[in-house]
Amino acid sequence: MKLKAIFNRDGGTFRTTDMEDYTAKVTQVFHDAGHEIEVAVVAGKEMEGVLEKTARRDDLDAMIAGGGDGTISGAAAVAWKSGIPLGIVPAGTMNLFARSLKLPLDIVAVLDVLAQGHVIDADIGSANGRAFVHQFSMGLHARMVRYRESYSFASRLGKISASTRAAIGVIFNPPRFKIDFEIDGVRERRKVSALSVSNNHFGANSLMYADSVNGGHLGFYTAPPLKPAGVARLTFDILRGKFRESALITEMSVTNVTLHFPDANHKINCVMDGELLPLRGDVDLRVHAGELKLLAGQQDMQPSP
Repeated sequence: MKLKAIFNRDGGTFRTTDMEDYTAKVTQVFHDAGHEIEVAVVAGKEMEGVLEKTARRDDLDAMIAGGGDGTISGAAAVAWKSGIPLGIVPAGTMNLFARSLKLPLDIVAVLDVLAQGHVIDADIGSANGRAFVHQFSMGLHARMVRYRESYSFASRLGKISASTRAAIGVIFNPPRFKIDFEIDGVRERRKVSALSVSNNHFGANSLMYADSVNGGHLGFYTAPPLKPAGVARLTFDILRGKFRESALITEMSVTNVTLHFPDANHKINCVMDGELLPLRGDVDLRVHAGELKLLAGQQDMQPSP
């Protein structure tokens, strides 16, 4: 295969990595596996443009993106739109999609897996056409991310500390709002404190990432209006890896759901793959089964034809 790897030098682990040595390692591993590879190390603000330019090339068999969850989400969106297979090097704090793919979280160990891997057909979600590989969420999660981003941090430990402070803040000030959601032509209204839509169902883990990338569905989860004690109980269930088993969570499996906000007379925030975004109007959420081509190393996954 002929590949190009693009690494976000501002992303997580790469900030403290000797990228010259790492680039040489990448080249060696892929050449030893019989591949031809180009490597580019770019600033975070340049990633989107370089990824899009790479995806338009007609002489490549695949591209590889390295960085945190935001970088990987953006790369997946580009790969999905262009149809080019994508390999990922997890260099962030959580590395949620890499966990779903069962890839090594070490930036060196993952190279052998990708170099020896094959292309699979995976699912990707979208909200009003914008891609997400992990989840779309509102309510508790969005408020926590908004609180966290109001704090200053410059390291992985700083981000974890800020997230802890934000979680405590949300426990004592949980949101409540109404949603109308429509599935298969049937509309229902609920009052909720949290809503989450995942690309395939979350697994039994405390980080809330999917165990499968090709189940062909979205997990649709809501929590009723909660007081601080209820938020604390839900947090405890999440930390135990029991989110889906929590008595506070209502779960459905869907392929398409439309959200409407009857009381939306002020700005509403959502979180998509960790990025806090404003919402305007209704939201149409869909799963695009098998439309994202990925480099994977798990032998129990079926390669693309």
